[in-house]
Amino acid sequence: MRSAGAAGRAAGAGRRAIVAACVAAGVAVGVRTLHRQGRLPGGSGRWERTNHLGAPVTLTEGVALAVGTAAPLVLLDPPAALAVGGSALAGAVDDLTGGTATKGLRGHLGALRRGTVTTGALKVLVLGGTGLVACAWSDARAGRSSGRTGEHDALTVLLDTLTGAALVAGAANLANLLDLRPGRALKVALACGIPLGLGGTPTAAAVSGAGLTVLPDDLRGRSMLGDTGANPLGAAVGLAAAQTLGPRGRAAALALVAGLVLASERVSFSRVIDATPVLRALDRWGRPA
Repeated sequence: MRSAGAAGRAAGAGRRAIVAACVAAGVAVGVRTLHRQGRLPGGSGRWERTNHLGAPVTLTEGVALAVGTAAPLVLLDPPAALAVGGSALAGAVDDLTGGTATKGLRGHLGALRRGTVTTGALKVLVLGGTGLVACAWSDARAGRSSGRTGEHDALTVLLDTLTGAALVAGAANLANLLDLRPGRALKVALACGIPLGLGGTPTAAAVSGAGLTVLPDDLRGRSMLGDTGANPLGAAVGLAAAQTLGPRGRAAALALVAGLVLASERVSFSRVIDATPVLRALDRWGRPA
């Protein structure tokens, strides 16, 4: 009876993940279609930018990914919809109104200490706040407050939730740091998100469905995620990982993400990738020659 019940739950989770991926992909295609037809609310011109090669690109890819990912999660996983929506809005503010004078986590936090609130600093605060609420809400829905294998004291539960929240915010920031070359952030996110989605996690399935939809144009350099897309991309994968991992797994994932974010303050990811043959080949895979 127990095995039959577990099999039924697994099948139900699989169906929800498939629905999430399909709906996310469909909505993302719809948003991109509105952009191509010039019918995107607010106009598409405000999302036009110049990429690292000096070619014109559009950031509406990020809008498509964020809206596509959030759409099925509103019903299937409301905490994840909050994390995706909050990080997308924070990213959009930075994309549309932020400057380029202050860069990096250290730069934005330094400006905040001097009394200057940059859009980047505001984004950090929003990512942390929505990540905390989303993770606490998700943990409560999953019954993690009582533990999976026994009773946990209040401090242990709090630390577990805080670790998960930091993982969500850190993954959102890391995805943004990776969004410097066509397809890079999406490849890393999909490499992490697809296995989680196949395991029945709707959040990962949704972001993977939307991500696969926008990947071709990203690889061709026709569009890019921007903060509007990169932040929810990372937040969704981070929350999916937090939903799947136990306390030790969360801590290990957070250590990896935090280490990469801190390393980015001193080391250029692009330089390391270009100097490593395997990483260089993976990074350039799918781009036009």
